Amino acid sequence: MEGGGRPSAVQAALLAASTALTALLYSVYRQKARVARGLQGARRVRLDGELRAVLLEAPGRCVPYAVIEGVVQSVKDTLSSQFVENCKGVVQRLTLQEHKMVWNRTTHLWNDYEKIIHQRTNTTPFDLVPQEDGTGVAVRVMKPLDAAELSLETVYEKFHPSVQSFTDVIGHYISGERPKGIQETEQMLKVGTALTGVGELVLDNATIKLQPPKQGMPYYLSGVDFDSLLQKQESNVRFWKILTVVFGFATCAVLFFILRKQYRHHRERQHLRQMQDEFRQAQERLMREMNAEGGETLKNACVICLSNIKSCVFLECGHVCSCKECYRALPEPKKCPICRQAISRVVPLYNS
Repeated sequence: MEGGGRPSAVQAALLAASTALTALLYSVYRQKARVARGLQGARRVRLDGELRAVLLEAPGRCVPYAVIEGVVQSVKDTLSSQFVENCKGVVQRLTLQEHKMVWNRTTHLWNDYEKIIHQRTNTTPFDLVPQEDGTGVAVRVMKPLDAAELSLETVYEKFHPSVQSFTDVIGHYISGERPKGIQETEQMLKVGTALTGVGELVLDNATIKLQPPKQGMPYYLSGVDFDSLLQKQESNVRFWKILTVVFGFATCAVLFFILRKQYRHHRERQHLRQMQDEFRQAQERLMREMNAEGGETLKNACVICLSNIKSCVFLECGHVCSCKECYRALPEPKKCPICRQAISRVVPLYNS
């Protein structure tokens, strides 16, 4: 603690950082909990002949947050894989990723480093249709790339290692970067993939559309079923809740430590004031005695307590300045209160 009982700069910074981190974690936890509650309250609808009637009865022909499960079906054209024959899809993502080793001057180790140097995503309109054919119900999926979780399957992946000469190797060691190669990846949302869509379901003229919700809730196009998606979100909520509680306890511990220090400082100040009051009372008592008996009492009074008579001779300095009780109360190693010389032995003083 600093003077006046204030927390030190380190303690104040630690408390501020812990409080800010706890508040940040709590904010993330609340956001995750809101998402989980929204998923729990989402309306589950079926891709059947009654879906259009359900939307006609809904306010504004819209279900703000709905869950629907179906199979991907292209509207007109499909996207063909560039590397795999007879692989058709509605979303295609091509990625070129650079892999290299970078020298860390702090740890003196080579660390893996990855960087996307090129990525292109192609889409084509598609619907979600029932797994059982023949019902004639389809839901048009809008803005699939805005989905928080878009399940794409990796259909092609190849790593092209870099070819290096001896001169290149020397240059890489000098520069601190050693290229490993380029990884080429193709991901697709294939036709016939089972998807769970969570978003706003709206009837627009004759077309039923699934689109990002307007209430700030996340938009999902996931390859897992709804129960698994909900369980995953609830697990995230528990994880962030545990982190928030742990850092909250840490913040409380830091605050308790600072308050305890302040309380001890307050007690010490109270004790000091009490000692000062006692000393002042002793002085006042001594002055009264001086007025009553003359100056002889002050001459023979202990210089520490000013109340008892001097009764000790300190050797080797030879000062007579303390009573026996105050000598015993001196801290170790004992030193003369007058000259601060070490006291080797004490001789009692007898007043006749």
